[in-house]
Order: sequence, then structure tokens, then C-alpha cells
Amino acid sequence: MSTNTVFDSSSIKKGPLLFVLIVGAFVAVLNQTIMSVALPHLMVEFSIEASVAQWLTTGYMLVNGVLIPITAYLMQRFTTRELFQSAMVIFLGGTILAAMANSFEILLVGRLIQAAGAGIIMPLLMNVILTIFPPDKRGVAMGVVGLAIVFAPAVGPAITGYVMEEYSWRTMFQAIIPVAALVIILAHFYLKNVAERLYPKLDVWGMILSTIGFGMVIYGFSKAGSLGWSNTEVVVSLTVGIVSLAVFTWQQLRAKSPLLDLRAFKYNMFSLTTIINIAVTMVMYADMMLLPLYLQNARGYTALESGMLMLPGALLMALMMPVSGKLFDRFGAKWLSIVGMIITIGTTIGFVNLTDSTSYNYLLLMSTGRRIGMALFLMPITTAGLNQLPARLNAHGTAISNTIKQVAGAIGTSLLVTVMTSSTKTHLTDAMVTSGTQTASKEMMVHANIQGINDAYLVIVGIGVIGLVLSFFIKSVKQGEEEGVKMSASHKVPAGIGHAKKLKNT
Repeated sequence: MSTNTVFDSSSIKKGPLLFVLIVGAFVAVLNQTIMSVALPHLMVEFSIEASVAQWLTTGYMLVNGVLIPITAYLMQRFTTRELFQSAMVIFLGGTILAAMANSFEILLVGRLIQAAGAGIIMPLLMNVILTIFPPDKRGVAMGVVGLAIVFAPAVGPAITGYVMEEYSWRTMFQAIIPVAALVIILAHFYLKNVAERLYPKLDVWGMILSTIGFGMVIYGFSKAGSLGWSNTEVVVSLTVGIVSLAVFTWQQLRAKSPLLDLRAFKYNMFSLTTIINIAVTMVMYADMMLLPLYLQNARGYTALESGMLMLPGALLMALMMPVSGKLFDRFGAKWLSIVGMIITIGTTIGFVNLTDSTSYNYLLLMSTGRRIGMALFLMPITTAGLNQLPARLNAHGTAISNTIKQVAGAIGTSLLVTVMTSSTKTHLTDAMVTSGTQTASKEMMVHANIQGINDAYLVIVGIGVIGLVLSFFIKSVKQGEEEGVKMSASHKVPAGIGHAKKLKNT
């Protein structure tokens, strides 16, 4: 029997609540990227190959990708405070274990535990915003959330580069421990429950299929870049993953209590912005991966110098995210997306003709321009799609959105690596044929590597153009309403779905 209760957010102090959630999300997202710069040092310390060390990032991505689809169920089953504090405790436990690790295996386990907690935090944060803000007020709030999503990975390389030059790699984890502990304490005092608590039945088959499907797809794409697309391990992983996801989709559309309610895709703006977000995520990964490779491998810059080059753009992005949120609330996402895409594409074109003498200041200018462009469209595109969903699909919408981004990140990374490596080999072979030598010189290899990176950036330009074209179809739409569901006038929260139980804000 359902109770016709309506959630009232007027008694909640939104500022402290969002502060706690955003700090937790910032720490979690920052932690996701700190390993990339540290891998060379860890390979030496633990005497491991690059393919083994890469599991510190690949494994983190895998656990995130597997866990995020389950967050839709968790957000309905547990209270906001219970779920957030549990996620942060898990994250803290993994961080402590990683800081104490005396072997690669223990460090990897610590990273995987961290990922289990971190995977819950971002979808939960986005769901809270959808719950406590009406659609016409979400832009600014989502803009502030963008600080955690984009600013953290942008400053991560600079922070890691400094730490690796001055301190031990353990310092990266040791510095996170007191922050995570403080967030857990603050959550006890300031984090309130912000939605009605539902008691859906756990879709066990959906959980199994999503774990296999998303896990294998992300693993397959992440390994394709290094092993090649024809590698048996890659082919088997992708085949199993795609088949599992096909069965998962069929099963979810038939389930009474689906793990991920894929009916969210019947809302056209949510579907369109989800597709655009795939392109956007791939475009964003260009700076995070290609630029550090060019700076450190081809130009000989240090990890710190590489990270510092991206820092000004990250700071500008931080300032612009709330501004783009305000602009979204006033003008909508369409023209913000179009203008942002044009700026991003234009500045990315500046990276398709890199040489071994391209100036540091030029790279700084182009990188900063890309960040300004991305700040205009990243959160508005996501918010525009989620705004169309009825309130009962908020948890599912945020879980779908974050899962798609994880998969797009894996696809984007493997695509760029594949293009870069194959193109580098082609250019190196051509250079050897032209010079009439059978042994490649160091200069030849550097030039071939730079040309491979240029070709990868050209692919990014093409993906950006696809995102730009699709952005012209974005429209301002009203929040959807399910048939037979009575909606409240204020926040359009379902008045009685399933076995909802009203929560006290404690």
C-alpha cells in the first residue's frame, strides 16, 4: 500500500549539505586520476611492467563502471546519509590500505576498495541536486558540481607531479585520509535525507548481467589500446560484454523492478544529451591523456611541468562552471553547447600540427581555450537531459548518465591510444623507407610519435564536430510526467509510487 506523501525540501539547508557532498565527490574524482603520473615511479619501486602497473587505473575504472549501475537501487533502498557515509567509509578504508601498502598487490586491492566507495558518490550527488532543486534552478547547482567532476582531474596531474618530485608516492594517499575522515564527520551533522525512501526488490539477474556486461565492455576497450583490436582477449571480452548488455537490456525492459529503468530513454532530450555526452567525454579525455604524453615523452618535460601547463585552464574552468550554470538557467543548453563546442573544436585544431619545437606558451593558450569551451557545455548538456525525466526516474537517470560516461571514457581512451600507436608505426615506417635505413633513429621515433599524437587529435576534432551537429537539436523541454502518477506542484515528486515511506530530515 502506498502513502501519498510529498517530499518537502524547504527545511533543508542546501549550502552545508551540498558542501559536504561536493567535497566528498572532489576527493573521489581527484583520486581517480592521481595514479597516471605516478605509474613510472611505481613500476620502478615494485619492479613491475607497464601492463601490470596500468591495473591501478584500469581496475579503478572497472570497479566504478560495474558499481555505478547498482547505485540506482542503492539510492532508493538507503537514506542519503546512510549511503554517502557508507561510501566514504569504504573509500577511506581503501585509502588507508593503499597508504600502508608494501607490495603492488596490496596497493591494487586498496585502489579497488577506493573505487567501490567512489563509484557511489557522484551519482548520489547528482540525484540529490535533482531532488532538492526544481528544474529551473538546477543549472547553478550542477555548475558547482562541475568543479568536482572536471576541476579535480585537471589539477590531479599537477598535484601528483609535485608530490612525486618532493615526497613519497604514499603521500598522495596519506593526504586524502584526514580529508575523507572530516567529510564523514561533517556528513553526520549536516547531511540530511532528501527523498522518500523506497523499498524496491533487488533485481539479481539485472545486477549479474550489468556487472558482466559493463565490466567486460570497459575491460575490453581499456585493453584494446595496448593489445590491439584483433587480440583474442579483447575480442572475447567485448563479445561477452556486448551480448550480456543486449540480454540485460531485454531483461530490464521486462522487469517489474529494473536495476536500471531504461524507459528513461523514451524521453527524447535525455536520449539526445546522453549521445552527446559520449562525444563530450571522449573530447575531454584528449587533454587528460594525449597532452601529457606529448609533453613528457616527446618533449622531455617533467610530470610537474606537464601538470602545471593544464592548471590555468582548470582554474578558469572552475570559475566558469557556476557561470555557465546561471546561463543555462536563463537561456537553456542549446546555444551554450554550440558556442562551447565551437571554441573547443577550434582550439583542438591547434593541436593537430604539433612539432618538436611547439612553444610551451602556445600549448598553454590552446589548452586553456579548450577548458573554457568545455566549461560552457559539460554540465548544461547533462542537466538538460536529466531535467526532462520525471522525479521517479532521477536515480535511474543519474546512474545511466554516469555509467555511459564511464564506458565512453574507456572507449575514448582505447580509441585514442589505438589511433596514436598505429599512426606512429605508419609514420615511422614511412620515415625509414624515405631515408633508406632499416634502423630507426631516436629523432625519427620522436617525430613519428608526435605525428601519431597529431592524428589522434584530428580524430578528437571529428568527434567534436559530431557533438556540435547534435547540439543543434537540443530543445528546452518540460519535466516529464508518468501516466497515472500524481505529481506535486513544487518539485514534481511522485505522490505515491510503490511502497514509498516518508522520511524525516534527520
